[in-house]
Amino acid sequence: MSIRRTTSAVATVVALAAVGSVPTAAAAHGYANTFQRLSTFPAYLNSSIDDTAAAEISTVTEDGRTVVYTDSPGKRLGFVDISNPSRPAPAGTLAVGGEPTSVAHLGRLLLAGVNTRTSFTDPSGKLVVIDSKTRAVVRSIELGGQPDSVAVAPSGRYIAVAIENERDEDVNDGAIPQAPPGWLSVIDVATWKVTKVSLEGLSAVAPTDPEPEYVSINSRDEAVVSLQENNHLAVVSLRTKKVVSDFSAGTVTVSGVDTLDDDTISLDGSITAKREPDGVAWINDDLFATANEGDYEGGSRGWTIFNKKTGKVVWDAGNTLEHIAVEHGQYPDKRSDAKGIEVENVAFARMGGVPYLFVNSERGNFTAAYDVSKPSAPKFKQLMPTTNAPEGVVAVPSRGLVVVASEEEDPSIGIRGGIQVFKLDAPGSDTQVSSVASIPWGALSALSPVPGSRDQLVSVTDSVYTPTRILTLSTDGVISQQLTVTKDGSPTGYDAEGIVARKQGGYWLSVEGTGAGKAPNLLVRLNATGVVQEEIPLSADVAAAITSNGLEGVAEVGKYVWVAVQRAIKGDPANTARIGRYDTVTKTWSWLLYPLDTAPTGWVGLSELVAVDAETFAVIERDNQRGTLAAVKKIYTFDVPATWTGTPVVTKKLRKDLLPLLQAGGGWVQDKVEGLAVAGDGRTYAVTDNDGLDDSTGETVFLNLGRLL
Repeated sequence: MSIRRTTSAVATVVALAAVGSVPTAAAAHGYANTFQRLSTFPAYLNSSIDDTAAAEISTVTEDGRTVVYTDSPGKRLGFVDISNPSRPAPAGTLAVGGEPTSVAHLGRLLLAGVNTRTSFTDPSGKLVVIDSKTRAVVRSIELGGQPDSVAVAPSGRYIAVAIENERDEDVNDGAIPQAPPGWLSVIDVATWKVTKVSLEGLSAVAPTDPEPEYVSINSRDEAVVSLQENNHLAVVSLRTKKVVSDFSAGTVTVSGVDTLDDDTISLDGSITAKREPDGVAWINDDLFATANEGDYEGGSRGWTIFNKKTGKVVWDAGNTLEHIAVEHGQYPDKRSDAKGIEVENVAFARMGGVPYLFVNSERGNFTAAYDVSKPSAPKFKQLMPTTNAPEGVVAVPSRGLVVVASEEEDPSIGIRGGIQVFKLDAPGSDTQVSSVASIPWGALSALSPVPGSRDQLVSVTDSVYTPTRILTLSTDGVISQQLTVTKDGSPTGYDAEGIVARKQGGYWLSVEGTGAGKAPNLLVRLNATGVVQEEIPLSADVAAAITSNGLEGVAEVGKYVWVAVQRAIKGDPANTARIGRYDTVTKTWSWLLYPLDTAPTGWVGLSELVAVDAETFAVIERDNQRGTLAAVKKIYTFDVPATWTGTPVVTKKLRKDLLPLLQAGGGWVQDKVEGLAVAGDGRTYAVTDNDGLDDSTGETVFLNLGRLL
């Protein structure tokens, strides 16, 4: 199976804007990309690549030059030097004597909430106060319970700590109430005295067991506290240490969303759920936003703006954020029967004169930026792809930066927790693939030009989704049409890994089999309406020897259809792959051997095949590694002999190393560069397969490589 931004390979948005051509993907939706990703910092760089490290909640020091994040697995804080935000540098760690759950800053002081409990029924924790310059612990304040969120008042007078005392999810299926209850701790910085504010008796849901989750403070020294499991919100005066208002977060019905985990994104379902808010953030002194993640009974897949006094909903996202995720290929279908994109956190900042709200999607792996100049009608501005499970988000207005902390850590599949830095109005180009009319997409496993068109390409979805669909997209990355593949009158699903749009109409697909005598590798011919006309198996000897890494690209030249096998088959030399030629007249196969590169880690294989002319073909060679381990992402060309016997080895020529381009985007380097095509405008385009967010970041990278082939 199978970024844009560089001086040598100009990204699509720049190249097209320069000549006044078709609109960019962003412009097609009526918004413009405002924040440019500068860098990604995996947390393990503060220890070792073999260490399990994460970044959950972060703050930025007063001078705006150091990110401080909580590393729960390591029971430490991590530090990242962002003096140059394009080149973040490891700046060490600090053990805090327990599991850090939150961190904030007050002047030069860092404030870390630390969980020290030994059991759910006997919770404990402390607030560790640290000098950010010397990293010396100034004081340690016992809190009497398990802290979950720490916030500092803009006035600098108060610190608020949400003491969650979270429930044991293995007891009674996680239902509440479960003693002991949580509360809000208020610390007066003048004396460092801690006052306990009870939140019991407020909610209709388990009033004896409030579990405050997140806290934010406005300029009037008022704290809004989310009681997630209780589906409730409370506003506390930090001066009087009293609850001044509280109300239910409410239940909402959201239609036009996907509710089934069935490998198909169908926006035709409806949910009725409690909002169960997690992150909260003040927009002004009277209004605040909530991230409606849900928990064991809820999750409305969006976010809401509330009035603090009345509890009135000023605005609710409804299904709009999930639709935005679908349009950007960042929708996690595997979560459709649960909480969808699972909105985790929100943060507010005024930057460049614009009030922005930043919204994290834990399962969609993105941060969405909104202009909330008019809180009753927020305007979506941009989707910023992140690494997996973005938890914390914080803005640094003085430097125009947004910092996102992502917590998921699974080195076995190349997913690492870490920090990403974005900058407001940074120079450079940033183009994303997106769709119109909420056409669902993802797992783009191939590319082909559309014959007779200068600016259209087609791609195809692989086995991540069913049925198989052919997607038409412009050379600036806008998907505008979809065509479902059918067989015997019904939609059908293939693991389609290659596509070519035929000059005479219709398509060829290369279909990867599962090997071991199960689903076969096939060459499939479709007519112009996507109906299967013919399924062609490989020659018997190759079919019997092929592994699960089977057919990838496909190309057509005259009467011949060419295919690429991803990796070596049984009996062939190591580090080779097969190039196959099918004669549509004689119905016979011929084979060539292609020599593969080797990689420091993992394997290398072919993921695309393109006919440059009748004798010359281009391929993508890639390893199966992501992030800092990625090493081989290259385009080669080779010539085929006029005639041959046996399986001669072709000679290849390097045409482009794609790794610098994938790194230049500032993101987590994607492993699956799977699509390559020369469009009618003479430019070469490449695209990555995002695996539909299955064990991946979900980001799709679209490259305009210029006149390369």
